[in-house]
Amino acid sequence: MLEIKILGSGCPNCKRLEQITRKAIENSSISANIEKVTDVTKFVDYGVMQTPGLVINGKVVSSGRIPSEDEISAWIAQAV
Repeated sequence: MLEIKILGSGCPNCKRLEQITRKAIENSSISANIEKVTDVTKFVDYGVMQTPGLVINGKVVSSGRIPSEDEISAWIAQAV
């Protein structure tokens, strides 16, 4: 099972990233645990200085922008 973390304070961009990520997971039929991380000190642990951030299986794949669903789907496929 994939471990996916959405790093962000809960801003509109962070919520949008979560929606797109959930849609990519649904379309891929892959099992994943999605966790929202709102603790700023955790962002620093991942080296994320700009939110939203996306972490898949412990690896930061995006920060400071909202990637497309296709990008997220590709990262999910690589992580499997």
